Amino acid sequence: MSTTNWNIDPTHSEVSFKVKHLVISTVTGYFRKFEGKATSSSENFDGATVAFSAAIDSIDTNQADRDQHLQSADFFDAASHPNLSFEGKIQVTGGDYSLVGDLSLRGVTKEVTLAVDFGGVVVDPYGQTKAGFEMEGTISRKEFGLTWSAITEAGSVVVSDQVRLQLSVQLVKQ
Repeated sequence: MSTTNWNIDPTHSEVSFKVKHLVISTVTGYFRKFEGKATSSSENFDGATVAFSAAIDSIDTNQADRDQHLQSADFFDAASHPNLSFEGKIQVTGGDYSLVGDLSLRGVTKEVTLAVDFGGVVVDPYGQTKAGFEMEGTISRKEFGLTWSAITEAGSVVVSDQVRLQLSVQLVKQ
């Protein structure tokens, strides 16, 4: 059985996270520098292996002071752990897609599962074959050593433990 190699098209992909702030609103952040690849031996990507990494110093929450705090030892510790990485496989069960694998963040590796919406495969106007995916899941930041916390005078948590990961990815067939 032949395999097909795919690379993430960074100009048509985005990697974001969402976390509750003060329990009343959500802050969205992005990783602006990332790369990834998939290797598949089936048209529907069942069993495809996936490898992904993102540069911690590329965090962008649209607020420079917050970005610096997130890159500090209080959170991601970019100086000691400059990248997050993921290695896993796409699983298709009864038409439902998931991405299961090991997420490594701040020196801690844990298995995570992301729900996947496979958008299909098309050939773009330039003759490139592309595949599209929307992925989402939730992790506990504290399980990865991101334990900084503060409480307001009223007793509200400043930053939630639960973090939603959202990826919109376009792959290019190599």
